[in-house]
Amino acid sequence: MVSKLSSEEVLSFLIIVSIILITARVLGEVFRKFKQPAVIGEILAGILLGPSLLGTVAPDVFNDLFTSSNGIPYKAFDGLAQIGIILLMFIAGFEVDLKQIRLQGKKAASISLMGLIFPFALGFLAVWFFYERIFSDAAHTNLVIPAMFFGTALSITALSVIAKILLDLNILRSKIGNLVLTAAMIDDFLGWILFSIIIQMMGKTGEGSFASVAMVLGFTVFILTIGRWLVDKVLMIADKFLSTGGVMTLSVSLCLLSAVLTEYLGVRGIFGAFLMGVAIGDSKYFPERLQNILHQFVVNIIAPLFFASIGLRVNFVTNFNFEVVAIILFIACFAKIIGAGIGSRMSGMTKNESYAVAFGMNARGSQEIVLGALALQAKIIDEPIFVGLVVMTVVTILIAGPLMKYYIGKEHKLTHNKVAGGQPPGIEIMSQPEKTIAGI
Repeated sequence: MVSKLSSEEVLSFLIIVSIILITARVLGEVFRKFKQPAVIGEILAGILLGPSLLGTVAPDVFNDLFTSSNGIPYKAFDGLAQIGIILLMFIAGFEVDLKQIRLQGKKAASISLMGLIFPFALGFLAVWFFYERIFSDAAHTNLVIPAMFFGTALSITALSVIAKILLDLNILRSKIGNLVLTAAMIDDFLGWILFSIIIQMMGKTGEGSFASVAMVLGFTVFILTIGRWLVDKVLMIADKFLSTGGVMTLSVSLCLLSAVLTEYLGVRGIFGAFLMGVAIGDSKYFPERLQNILHQFVVNIIAPLFFASIGLRVNFVTNFNFEVVAIILFIACFAKIIGAGIGSRMSGMTKNESYAVAFGMNARGSQEIVLGALALQAKIIDEPIFVGLVVMTVVTILIAGPLMKYYIGKEHKLTHNKVAGGQPPGIEIMSQPEKTIAGI
């Protein structure tokens, strides 16, 4: 007989979900009012309700809430949070506009690749040569895995955060805005492929590693070619015979099936969800109107549960290591700004425009936090490293907008008399249509 939750366990589960959702959404809206991504407030909610604050100030209350009934209600909540991150990566895939990448691909690729190579190399080398100093509590005989993770985590740009910053600065449809957004799409995509390879390589050596890499790349190529064509045809048929709700249900089902497949293959389910999001988002039979409906539900209801759950897993006070945080922050910012700046200059941008692009590309977000949480669960990293990644994410988000605005304004002042009508360079409105992207 299949066991089920008792009435008491259901009550505990509902209390946990209610308290976490309300706290996360309230704090998320507070940060949104200050023009910051809601994800910061949602993580803060978990820190306040977790071992960092509530568990320290009122341990009995914390234990009654999260560890009662042998922790079964919290496990049920954690399952719901995992669904949240799968759906979040699904809608993140919508933001990867393959047509835009083809249009701006050459210039954006130089920004993206240089912005990936520098922090990846510096992060990899830092772990390779200073492993014991950085990974104080971790124990790996194969340094390749933690080194690759560290390089990947420091090199990915947050597409959703950048989109929000560009919207706030009113340059989303500008030359700079288009270029940064396209470069971030490429960055995101390559970063997730890298991380999926790392997950596959865990515990494997030699032929197993090569087979894992081939599996990830093969599945990616399939989804973006034949798979994307098949998905488009399925949605075309569904559009004729199903209601709007039916089309949405089908799309979410395809997301979950893709997640099941990649999880079965040994790649995290979120990667399959992300790839399916890219395929479905590229289809004209899943229009922006439906994407926005799903986006609002996931971002405002389901995803906050996952980000709040991060604060529940780790004590941010006892695991805060200033040296580790400083190392992560320095490597992440220095390498990303240098790399993206060089890539911008290579694509023909002025010095100030290059700085603006570099600081925009330096913004991290939910992707780094998701990667960190998965790596923590997989024991690739320890708690102080995870706390350092979260701090790095928050700092880079806070500085990105003001510094982009400063350098765009500086460029405007230098060339004001040369530009017709006094319009700032780099913010000419592009004529081609774009997706409207809301920040996560």
